[in-house]
Amino acid sequence: MFKTLVKISSLIAAVAVSSWAFAAPKTVTLDVPGMNCVTCPITVNKALKKVDGVQEAKTDFATKEAVVTFDDSKTSVAKLTQATTEAGYPSTLKVAK
Repeated sequence: MFKTLVKISSLIAAVAVSSWAFAAPKTVTLDVPGMNCVTCPITVNKALKKVDGVQEAKTDFATKEAVVTFDDSKTSVAKLTQATTEAGYPSTLKVAK
């Protein structure tokens, strides 16, 4: 019984470490068309940085975009857009042309 528990514990630890090791930072650009004043990016930036897994967020009033680097094992684009929407600034993923 003890050997079985040790094997199971080792397997769980290996899975946890391997999923952590394969987590890679991902960077996306969000279109945030509702940023219509120079203070709007501050609010958007704060909302994005509150999302678990966000490593960096940079917002730009001139382009009405937010560039976000995040751990894709902890969050998703959907959670990022939800955060900006809840802050009053709906956003969408910018698709490369």
